[in-house]
Amino acid sequence: MKPKIIQGLIFSALFCLISCGQKDTEYQLKQFQGMSLLGDSLKILSRSEQQLAPLTTNLEEAQANFEVEPSEMNTIWLGRRYAYLSDYQKAIEVFSVGLEKYPESYKLYRHRGHRYISLRQFDKAIIDFQKAYELMPKNQMDIEPDGAPNKLNIPLSNTQFNILYHYGLAHYLKGEFGKAEEIYTELLRGYCDNQDLIVATADWLYMSLKRQGKDELAAEVLDLIYPEMEIIENDSYLKRLMMYKGELPVEELFKTDNDDVALSLATQGYGVANWYLYNGDTVRAKEIFDQVLGGTSWAAFGYIAAEADMKRLQ
Repeated sequence: MKPKIIQGLIFSALFCLISCGQKDTEYQLKQFQGMSLLGDSLKILSRSEQQLAPLTTNLEEAQANFEVEPSEMNTIWLGRRYAYLSDYQKAIEVFSVGLEKYPESYKLYRHRGHRYISLRQFDKAIIDFQKAYELMPKNQMDIEPDGAPNKLNIPLSNTQFNILYHYGLAHYLKGEFGKAEEIYTELLRGYCDNQDLIVATADWLYMSLKRQGKDELAAEVLDLIYPEMEIIENDSYLKRLMMYKGELPVEELFKTDNDDVALSLATQGYGVANWYLYNGDTVRAKEIFDQVLGGTSWAAFGYIAAEADMKRLQ
């Protein structure tokens, strides 16, 4: 039997473990997903039937599409739909099996790396993003469809942006701020084609520079930011940057019209804690990190970053 045929049979068997078995048994979310950086269990929060219904419907549709054609894109969507249910372990499993068939897929590496970050497996995430960066077409921007569309139903990000954005984040979370700076600088110069992407990148670049004591370069980043920027999604990042500029009071960051209060606390709270940390008030910074970690959005980047900083401050 030829090696390619053997490889194909192995791939089919692996995918059958993911898809075929679900025809016989109802899919059950695995509540325990992993451990936090501080030694706490990461568990999927309970959802109401109303919250679960659209997520389950989307998963069923992705599963059906995959069973008809297990293409690269259908594999990605199947994994993404598991991730939207917060089953990051299952999502990683789907992406990993997909990479057996599509080993040159920078898109699959991008999505698996993202979910390794969710589960605090930063070294694995960095390996995936490095590979994705090596494989991705440079000097172009491939629009990435949204799983949760924004209010205008306009996809704002591109695959190249998402690879570098999460690549830099993984290094930031490890405390490798110089490497994060390098990645975010390239991202800002080459793959931010709208103001939403500019503020998201500028925020993490600013924080990476401040952590290295590069205050003058950090101030130059803030020169890119102004209150009239046309932001569709990333208003939280704009608020954080305006606070860093001294043009928005700290207390304004805790005011939100977002229905997801826990997510807003994680995002804005981390920015406020950083502001105190940069200004030498470690006690107050730790108090706000504690508030963030008392929330429930443990997959939010602000929450994970608060964990990482609290661990470093212990």
